[in-house]
Amino acid sequence: MANKKKTHWYNYLWIWSIVYFALGFFNILFAWLGMIDFVLPLIFAAVFGNKWFCNNMCGRGQLFWVLGRKAKLSRRKPAPKWLSSKWFRYGFLVFFLTMFGTMIFQTYLVFSGADSLHKAIKLFWTFKVPWKQAYSGSILPDWVAQFGFGFYSLMLTSTLIGLIVMVLYKERTWCTFCPMGTMTQGICKLKAK
Repeated sequence: MANKKKTHWYNYLWIWSIVYFALGFFNILFAWLGMIDFVLPLIFAAVFGNKWFCNNMCGRGQLFWVLGRKAKLSRRKPAPKWLSSKWFRYGFLVFFLTMFGTMIFQTYLVFSGADSLHKAIKLFWTFKVPWKQAYSGSILPDWVAQFGFGFYSLMLTSTLIGLIVMVLYKERTWCTFCPMGTMTQGICKLKAK
């Protein structure tokens, strides 16, 4: 009798990725929920000194696996070595953090009253998507929505990049240069010293 891998509740977190984008599509304030995916991997790495979260609980990585392997949308080809090289991973992390910092700065400008709310989802940090229905005002200040638009853009863009490399190469190619993975790996190395 073959050993069957035990299925855990966290094996279904790929559904969370779909739910997250669906909720944000209808109300941009749900974009704040993405901070869970931003903070938890760092906490797990800092507390436990390993990448258990990335390997087991990352809904995005699971989504790429389900779409690539089970739905057979991946070519399952080895990715070019430069995608997992140190210079590319850290370069992409710097770029990602720069985009995150820009998003925080734009949120601050709205918070301080120096700028008004930009109701814009941007793909690849450049192309505006006509997505105005995601926000029609709330009791919360405009800077909360501004952060939501920026963070949703960041999550959507990084997921699209992951989907592109999933189709072209192996299912979880994104994981080799994911900024969160690079940060958690750095935390694990520091904790091991």
